[in-house]
Amino acid sequence: MLLKNLSSNFRRRSPGVQGFTLIEILLVIVIILLLAGALVVFVLPQQKGAEKNTTRLFLSQLANAIDTYRLNMGHYPTEQEGGLDALVKKPSFENERMGEKWQGPYLKPGTQLEDPWGHRVHYELSEKGAEGEKVGALPYKLSSFGPDGQPDTDDDIKHAIESSDGENRESRETR
Repeated sequence: MLLKNLSSNFRRRSPGVQGFTLIEILLVIVIILLLAGALVVFVLPQQKGAEKNTTRLFLSQLANAIDTYRLNMGHYPTEQEGGLDALVKKPSFENERMGEKWQGPYLKPGTQLEDPWGHRVHYELSEKGAEGEKVGALPYKLSSFGPDGQPDTDDDIKHAIESSDGENRESRETR
């Protein structure tokens, strides 16, 4: 008899205890979808701006490393020395004294010479006295080809240095 009463108590549900209704579950799903939509609308555009800012900072870091290389070696890294790779790995020099001047690596070990989109950073040593070169311009060009990876497009990001009068000594990156 005791078992019979216990089993019947478990089978009965009190009127106040119920599961979720279909409408309640659908309402929760709609709220989650609205939050996800807001995330897409407000956060993803911020990520694009963050990638561009990260690239600008990385180009500035590379420019500092290039300038330090020049202070140690007496010249900027050339294609024969490996270009930007000369900042990370010691190039082979014909002159032993030049090899002794190299005080690198000039970047943290493991630094990838790529922008956030996976494209290699473009480094070009300008020829002295080149036509169209501005007075006081940097002797090298340092840039990222941006998300599309194509040169000379609107999304390119170029390294620029401001002079003491507030003007850029090289063309400013496009935004």
